[in-house]
Amino acid sequence: MSVDEVDGVVVEDAGWEVDPGDEPGKAILATVGRQLKTWREAKGLSAARFGELTGYGEDMIRKLERGDRIPRPEFLDRADTVLDANGLVAEMRQDIAEVRYPKPIRDLAKLEGRAVEFCLYSNANIHGLLQTDEFSRALLQTWRPSYSPAEIERYAMARESRRSVLEKSPAPEFSFIQEEVSLRRPIGGRMVLRRQLERLLEVGELPHVEIQVMPTEHADHPGTAGRIALLKFEDGSAAGRMDGDFGGRPVTDPKRLRLLDLRYGIIRSKALTPAESRDFIEQLLGET
Repeated sequence: MSVDEVDGVVVEDAGWEVDPGDEPGKAILATVGRQLKTWREAKGLSAARFGELTGYGEDMIRKLERGDRIPRPEFLDRADTVLDANGLVAEMRQDIAEVRYPKPIRDLAKLEGRAVEFCLYSNANIHGLLQTDEFSRALLQTWRPSYSPAEIERYAMARESRRSVLEKSPAPEFSFIQEEVSLRRPIGGRMVLRRQLERLLEVGELPHVEIQVMPTEHADHPGTAGRIALLKFEDGSAAGRMDGDFGGRPVTDPKRLRLLDLRYGIIRSKALTPAESRDFIEQLLGET
């Protein structure tokens, strides 16, 4: 994480940078910032003193009040105590709950929240909805150009939040297909991979989740163009994307969705069955 310095003591940064072009997010942050400033001034505190009491520098407090930074939930909790706000400042956690994640991830999370069926094929990495927290962070550290520690934390937390769809009630139906190579690459080291494989076995036990493995030796399957994601909604509509088609952009056109559905269905038919896949993952776990 990025850091700030107060009285010579390095402390955790109070928030994240706002994504350029995220106008809805900026509007929410501006409102939250004004409320913070109003509470601070009503308490008779200068920005510098408020910073001292919350453990942050004056410059950081000014950025938060201008809406230039996304407050961390723990900062709002601390500010609520300092300002004797009786939970009213802490309640603003709800206002920033979505804004703290990058806009593309927020948009994806909204679609995932509506979906009643997920069809997800991953050819290079374990799908984000299946990742452990430590695997997510280790994977993000491999990306180039490199993310800053604060960016890694932000994206990892976003993935963690999205995984709540696995626990919804009523539960959507999930079909995951993972290429064998994605289960063998030791991202983060052997023990991180072991815990990740254990997580796959755990999630695969859920009655509404099927995990299938596409063995590397299966050369004849139409997934070589890249990942496929197909989300189906209760009203019969759907949204999907594939790396190699349509410029990788999300599509909702029925003709294009039919193509994605066809390809996914063929990949699914050629992959190991869920039971065979479980045996395969257990074998990999024993080898790791």
